[in-house]
Amino acid sequence: MSQYYDLGDRTLWNPSNGASRLFMSQVTVYQAEVGLPSGIGPMEADECQIDPIAFAAFVDALLTWHGKTRHAVMATLSEGFVATVLALAEKADIEVGRQGADHAESHCLKTASDPHAKEWTAELRQKSRELVRHMAP
Repeated sequence: MSQYYDLGDRTLWNPSNGASRLFMSQVTVYQAEVGLPSGIGPMEADECQIDPIAFAAFVDALLTWHGKTRHAVMATLSEGFVATVLALAEKADIEVGRQGADHAESHCLKTASDPHAKEWTAELRQKSRELVRHMAP
């Protein structure tokens, strides 16, 4: 079994039920962290719609939040979710706002004093690109 994340009549992602359940649980967590709705609608009959405007705002806020974290464990825990959301935004042809991306870039998703910060930022981008290839169709 699988579930469908759609933008209009276009399917962006068709994960297994388990992957979808985990992702939707994390959506709830990060909506609370950034204080915005994700734009990802409820899963009904194994399908949900994504509101591109709300989703873009959520992704921008998530990138800003992730870029500001100075806690290595929080950054690591959130990295997979951020990469997945970035991949989904790319599949939806949603351009991530420059404010969130610039803030994340300037803080390198870690602390500015972290000598590996730029490396981890590049790894997050690479992980996101790889996930795009794994998302159907």
